[in-house]
Amino acid sequence: MFSYDDYREIIRAIKDSKKGMKYPDAYGKDEFAIMRHDVEYSIERAYELSLVETEMDFSSTWFFQFTNNTYNPFSRTTMECIHKMRDNGHTIGLHYALDGETDMEVVRGRIPKQLEIMSYMLGFEINQFSIHRPPSEALAANFKYTGIFNAYQDDFFTYAEGVTDSTPLNVKYMSDANHIWRYGYPTRENIMNNKKVQILTHPFAWCEHGYDNHDNYVTLVKEKYAETIHSINDECKDFKEYLDEFLDARIDLNISG
Repeated sequence: MFSYDDYREIIRAIKDSKKGMKYPDAYGKDEFAIMRHDVEYSIERAYELSLVETEMDFSSTWFFQFTNNTYNPFSRTTMECIHKMRDNGHTIGLHYALDGETDMEVVRGRIPKQLEIMSYMLGFEINQFSIHRPPSEALAANFKYTGIFNAYQDDFFTYAEGVTDSTPLNVKYMSDANHIWRYGYPTRENIMNNKKVQILTHPFAWCEHGYDNHDNYVTLVKEKYAETIHSINDECKDFKEYLDEFLDARIDLNISG
């Protein structure tokens, strides 16, 4: 359910619906199907998933965290990936993390500031954002700004308590959070039968093979381990004599099967 082939079927369904749009184009429309990605943990997997879309002549919106413990959005290699994605027609946005802040008025003021900094660092305007793990207070706040699009504003998302797969909503929302599809799977039927649709994926969950949650976690940890070793070696040669040793090191995790 999380292989590139599975993902291609979702993109085909969106394209067949003729409703595929990004946030600015969907604003005020009676029908749309928005594909969105919140990038957590792995820039590399986000970039690879973006190439799947590009191969299918499709583009979507990718939100990157400004504060993240596993990647730096302004590192040379990350910015190269982001610029390549943008060159391929993808839209880049901010994945805003509250980082424990509970005052929604403080959050309201910080979001434009982070958009401004991100725009300056990347060298192009960033005017779209999604909120990382939004609490109900953030969803209820329905943040809106002039010239800025919020993935959770009521034009693109319907806030309601106790939502299930069958809850009738103005906007049908489907998310792969926790490596399961919440609120329904983006089948052709779900996309066609709902006038307004927003789909969220987390690219770290997707790969060529398509693993269950455990094996996906294992492969992700191994990829990040190798990335760390290569990054250290790229920055300095202090540990050059140990490079092969650490690259060959076995991680005490196994993929089932």
